[in-house]
Formats: sequence, C-alpha cells, structure tokens
Amino acid sequence: MLDKLEMFIAVAREEHFGRAAESLGITQPSLSTGIKQLEEQLGVQLVFRGSRYGGLTPEGQTALVWARRIVGDARQLREEMRFKREGLSGRLRLAVIPTALTWAAWLAARFGEKHPNVRFTILSRTSVEILSMLDNLEVDAGISYLDNEPMGRVSTQPLYRERFMLVCAKDSPFAGRDSVGWGELRGERLCLLTPDMQNRRIINRNFAEAGVEPEAWIESNSTVVLMATVERGGCVTVLPEDSARFLASGKAVSLVPLEKPGPAHSVGLIAPWREPHTPVLDAMLRAARGMSRHD
Repeated sequence: MLDKLEMFIAVAREEHFGRAAESLGITQPSLSTGIKQLEEQLGVQLVFRGSRYGGLTPEGQTALVWARRIVGDARQLREEMRFKREGLSGRLRLAVIPTALTWAAWLAARFGEKHPNVRFTILSRTSVEILSMLDNLEVDAGISYLDNEPMGRVSTQPLYRERFMLVCAKDSPFAGRDSVGWGELRGERLCLLTPDMQNRRIINRNFAEAGVEPEAWIESNSTVVLMATVERGGCVTVLPEDSARFLASGKAVSLVPLEKPGPAHSVGLIAPWREPHTPVLDAMLRAARGMSRHD
C-alpha cells in the first residue's frame, strides 16, 4: 500500500495525473491503476475524475492526511534503520526563502564538516511553497519566517532576526550615512522581491507604516538580480543584513542600515512536527541551535 499512498500524495500535490506520474518516474496508466487499487482497498472514491483530474473527494481529503502520516512514518523508519546501520547519511532536502540562502549554505557546510556522509539539496522557494512542500513530503526541512504569518504545526529553531539594509550605488546621496529612514525612500526607484515573497510583504508593511507607497521599477524572485541591478546604477534595493553583506562583497555598492520601524522578524529552521525526529533532522536542529544568532 505504501507505493499507492505515494501515488495518491503525488496526485494531490500536482493536481494532474500526467505530472504526478512524471514526478514519480512511472507511466500515467500505472498511476491510474494504482489509485484505483487504493480506492478498492479503502472502499471509497478518493479522486473526482472525468476527462481530467477533478480534485479530491471529501473522503480523499481525509485519506490524504493519513497518507502523509503513514508515508512519513515509513520514511522515518527507513531513516532510523539506516542510522543504526550506517550512522548519519543520506540526502537532506531544504527549501529556503531567497533572503536566507546564505544561511542555508553556512548551515549545510558546518553540518557537512561534522557529518560528511550527509548530502544536501537546497531549493529557493517562497514561504508558502515551503510549507506546502513540507506537507507533501517533498522536502525534509526549510528555512523561513517564524513569526510573521501562520505556519501550522511544525518544529522550529530560530537562527536570526532580520534587520534591513538599504543597498545603493557608491555615488548615491544615501551612501556613507549612518542610517536611512523608510520615509526617505519616497519616490526612489526601487528594485524589490516579487509580491509573492513574504520578505516583500514585510517591506511593504514597513513602507506603509512610514506613509510611503514603494515604487518597484524592477521586481524579481532573485536577490542576485536585485544586487546586480543596483550595481549597474539607477535603482536602490532593500535586503536583510546578512544577505546584503554577502552579495555586496567585491561590488561597487554601499550598505546603509534602515531605521527599525518595529520588532525584527525571526527566521529559522522549520521541520515537520514529529516526535522523535529522524536522526538526521534531529542533528540538523541541534546544528541550527549552535549557529543561532537570535537575540
């Protein structure tokens, strides 16, 4: 039944039989047969289907919760047995908000020094996508905001509080100043992350509190694009301090602290709520605790 539950989770995630089959590396007829067999085993219809995927039935919605739990437990069992046999090993999949990618790299590097048999896949995703990927068992953990929007039931380990920097050209009137107020950026040509990013929503709120409607001339889901745009001239951007300092290294830009409009938001490691965690995830949470600069 585990293979069929994996198929069911993939269908619910992709909302398309063809894409679900492709994600599992099987043919669409094999997937359809597996779903039908699962429905026969459970005695209920799980998926509305006609010429295409039509969503989950009410029974399917309930079954999805159980499917995720059962498949997650089975994976944890395999991880536990591998740990008994080989120690910490395998591949850890992380989904990370763009502004925390430097932290993800630092965390993976430090963890890898201590546990060289663990490999990493690090993906850049929005905070909403990270939670969805955790629910769908697509990733093992994430790095995201901990206190700005609802996250559901997850395990968390704070890493740092986000403090913003203005990134501007060396010849900008803001360059060299001790700090800049959010209200002073009224009318400036801004390049910012796209509105689907939680970081952008926080920035928009900070501007609103200062009575400013930001003018985003360029929007991107990549912090690299934002930094390159500033370096070429004509725009300024706002980035978290750690990300800004890393990306600005060796570039002809200036970093100026932005005055705090309110409490700084927490960013940290999040993992599915499980007690106990897999040995690898437990070790990762401990490593994050050791790196934390949260104050």
